[in-house]
Parts: sequence; C-alpha cells; structure tokens
Amino acid sequence: MKFFIDTANLDQIKEAQALGVLDGVTTNPTLMAKEGITGKNNILKHYVDICNLVDGDVSAEVNALDYDGMIKEGEELADLHEQIVVKLPMTKEGVMAAKYFSDKDIKTNVTLVFSVGQALLAAKAGATYVSPFIGRLDDVSTDGLALIEEIRLVYDNYGYETQILAASVRHTMHIVNCAKIGADVMTGPLSAIYGLLKHPLTDIGLAQFVADFEKGNK
Repeated sequence: MKFFIDTANLDQIKEAQALGVLDGVTTNPTLMAKEGITGKNNILKHYVDICNLVDGDVSAEVNALDYDGMIKEGEELADLHEQIVVKLPMTKEGVMAAKYFSDKDIKTNVTLVFSVGQALLAAKAGATYVSPFIGRLDDVSTDGLALIEEIRLVYDNYGYETQILAASVRHTMHIVNCAKIGADVMTGPLSAIYGLLKHPLTDIGLAQFVADFEKGNK
C-alpha cells in the first residue's frame, strides 16, 4: 500500500520523506489556506515546491465547477510538473474532465467519493485514483471502511486499474484496516503514520536491551 501525506505543510512533507516511506502527497484548497498560501501564483509555486520534495504523485485540486474551467485549470496544473495529478470533484463535469484527461494520459484523482456508484463512474472515465472519504463517512455514522471493501470488490470484478486512495484517514487503525481490505493508497496526517511505529512491548524490550547492555559493559 502506498503512503501519501495529506498536507500542504513543507516541513511535514520533509519529515515524512526523511522517514523513507512516503509515496506522494495530496492537497486541497483548505490545506493551502491553512498554511497561509493564497493567490494563484503562490499556490502554483507551492505545488512545484512540494513536487521538488517528493518522488511520487502530488494531487493538485481544481477550483472550477464547470467543465471548461476544470479543463483549463487542470491543464495548467499538469504543465507545472510531471508529478502533478489533477484532482477533480465527483460531479458530472468532473467525470467528463477525468475522461478528457485520461485520453491525454494526464493523471487524475477523483475526490469527494462517498458511494460505490461514484467510484464505478470514476473508473469508467479512466481516473488514476479515486478518493473515498472514509473519515467523513465515519463522522455521519456510516462505515467508511465498508465502502473501501465494496469498491475493491467491484474493481476486482472487472479489472479496473483505478487505484483506491483511502482519503480522510484520521488515525493509525484506519491505515491498518485499509491495508487489510486492499486499499491501494492511503492519505492522512503524519501523526497517523507515526502511530504505526508505536507498541508498548517494543518500548519495554528496547529498555531491557539497553539495561542489559549497560550491566555487561560497565
């Protein structure tokens, strides 16, 4: 399973890259605003800065809601860097744009997916990634992980190559469970990735090793 970090914070991206397990980055207008990145030129430059920090795909989201606007913005984003993936909303216009970009061999990520039907349409349109938001489903008492399982079944039934990108990952167990049920990618906070490192028995065992070494080497 690929590990993406969901942020626009360059320090966090550098830290995740240094850990040696980072495969890509996802961003959106909310994350950009959180980092104080505003204005078109500043946002475009920030995308390039992110691409220069990582080796993998970087999802950059269009703001337009109409088809022509999505195409214009998406082409501009794709021209920024070869690692850019054009992030499109799950709407009729977004699906049409995904097909347009697929035909031009430009990678896409169809986002804000909350049903199997939506994921099926994205795959039919040739999307590179589809992003079901499991955390947001959990927030409304719906099983986000069950949606990942259902999409996996449908994609496997028909051999769709669209990668399931589990988005809105909130914590470490989301990552573990996504791995169990076959998500291709997860994107979430750095804290959730670091959570995979932790186990009390590791801490206890390491403390014992250190204590035993010190006894025999003093």
